[in-house]
Amino acid sequence: MRVEILAAVVILLAGWGLPARALELDGPLIQGGVVVGHVQPGAEVRFDGRRVSVSDEGLFVIGFDRDAPGSMPLKVDPPDGAAYTRVLRIDARDYDIQRIDGLPPKTVSPSGEALERIRREAAMVRRARRRDDPRTDFVTDWVWPAVGPITGVYGSQRILNGKPRRPHYGWDIAVPKGRPVRAPAAGVVTLADGDMLLSGGTLILDHGHGLSSAFLHLSRILVKVGQRVQEGDIIAETGASGRASGAHLDWRMNWFDSRVDPRTLVGPMPEAAAAAGQ
Repeated sequence: MRVEILAAVVILLAGWGLPARALELDGPLIQGGVVVGHVQPGAEVRFDGRRVSVSDEGLFVIGFDRDAPGSMPLKVDPPDGAAYTRVLRIDARDYDIQRIDGLPPKTVSPSGEALERIRREAAMVRRARRRDDPRTDFVTDWVWPAVGPITGVYGSQRILNGKPRRPHYGWDIAVPKGRPVRAPAAGVVTLADGDMLLSGGTLILDHGHGLSSAFLHLSRILVKVGQRVQEGDIIAETGASGRASGAHLDWRMNWFDSRVDPRTLVGPMPEAAAAAGQ
């Protein structure tokens, strides 16, 4: 699949700090995109009907799901002017779809006992992703949590024995077991579980305003729930735990329930390090 990550799209309706009708959005208006916004301090923002947290400086963040529709409303209610709505035009993306037939049924449909465990663990993850802290750790130059060959991309999907599976919502980075995983931005640990059925060692890092990173298939988790970390801190080690065919890091991101694409925030992976699998 050829994924085109567009250059940051800026919608500038008025200058920073100007009254009433100032709105700035910085980020790609594409499915999976993450956009950082700025409005007049004290303004209220609603996106697609959801009230959005706004910092004292007027900063906020929104995200578009993998299958976001072509248009989504953003409403701004300034403290000293009339409310207005901007309809954001979201570009669609083409995703890799792979069909695999002839697999044993047990590898496609888990047992009742496994399904119950999957549901319990999914509920834990949802609770961790509900956090809506006022921190603005997302306003940063993001870094890759690990570097190496890319073996899985955001948005791809497999159809097994004719049954569509859940799309892949992250980026798989092929690195040997035991390599360090670094925080791509500052944040607070909201989940640290060393043994989930599907994702194995799983760590969730909250970056504020509902934006969070998840790191899957870890061999070791080096931080605890509630711990604050800084960008670049070593937070875990790579592995092949859970349902993984080999050692790698699966890095995913969410804006609350919306599955967003980490690649829309981070710059290109360092080529030399990626080629060496470091």
